[in-house]
Amino acid sequence: MRTALTELVGVEHPVVQTGMGWVAGPRLVAGTAEAGGLGILASATMTFEQLEKAIAETKSRTSKPFGVNLRADAMDAEQRIDLLIAEQIRVASFARAPKSDLIAKLKNAGIVVMPSIGAVRHAEKVAAWGADVVIAQGAEAGGHTGSVASTLLIPSVVDAVGIPVIAAGGFFDGRGLAAALSYGAAGIAMGTRFLLTKESTVPDEVKKLYLDRGLDGTVVTKRVDGVPHRVLRTELVEKLERSGIKSLLAAVANAARFKKLSGLSWTTMLREGRSMGKEMSLSQVVMAANTPMLLRAGLVEGRTDAGVLAAGQVVGMLDDLPTCAELIHGIVGQATEILTRLPKEVQADASGTATP
Repeated sequence: MRTALTELVGVEHPVVQTGMGWVAGPRLVAGTAEAGGLGILASATMTFEQLEKAIAETKSRTSKPFGVNLRADAMDAEQRIDLLIAEQIRVASFARAPKSDLIAKLKNAGIVVMPSIGAVRHAEKVAAWGADVVIAQGAEAGGHTGSVASTLLIPSVVDAVGIPVIAAGGFFDGRGLAAALSYGAAGIAMGTRFLLTKESTVPDEVKKLYLDRGLDGTVVTKRVDGVPHRVLRTELVEKLERSGIKSLLAAVANAARFKKLSGLSWTTMLREGRSMGKEMSLSQVVMAANTPMLLRAGLVEGRTDAGVLAAGQVVGMLDDLPTCAELIHGIVGQATEILTRLPKEVQADASGTATP
């Protein structure tokens, strides 16, 4: 299936596996790439040395294009960008877009720049800065999320920018891909759906917890880090909702662990925490900086009692653990069948009214 995304990036299918921290490692990224999609390696939770090793391992598993997700505010952001250029990585994705000078540096090296946004104004800004493609993430998505549903955000962004748009938030099958293409998007991006694949390294007991959830199994809470964050309903999250933020000492301890893992400075981490909201106490700011360690506890260590599990609403529609190949080929096959069948089943009469 060829779209503006596949032509730009050089993959076979317009399906993107997002750069989920602690989840999107070499095995999942390579599995996605080998199946013809675009896998994105999550580097925000890695040290520079870990990123070097992860890129090398991914390349040992696949010769196909893949991407790396970066933090534009990391102290070593320039060094990481130089690494991507040296390794000839195809795509650089960002949750928060870098300024125009870094975008230009990546583009001049032939790397596709792909920021994620949750509002039309943000899409317009990154497009003006020179981004090649944008992921428009609707409110159904897991993790940090906005308030506008995908069905409204995606066509709004498509109308607002002149670059390819990738639809994210609530997508999991070929029906979603067909719908996204009809909105004018060039493909779909999925996080939770790829988390629940055989190549995902998330512990089996945690995957089962996801699969057991219904459509009401997630909650958007500000108790994790001060901004809307869609996560699984767990005992920890319910406790946070009832009693507020964890103690300052516990948050500081976790934040210190993430500082060591990520290479970020205390100034950067606290600035990141503070940026989550204007009216936040010190404990809330530290909690925001500490969030990556809460995610690690759940997604890596399998500690649902002490971890947070980011999840999209789509979790309520999932009941299996396919391989990346089974997932992507199934999505593309179903979408192709739908797009081929619909013109034959629905025709417009002379007045323009659609009739079955």
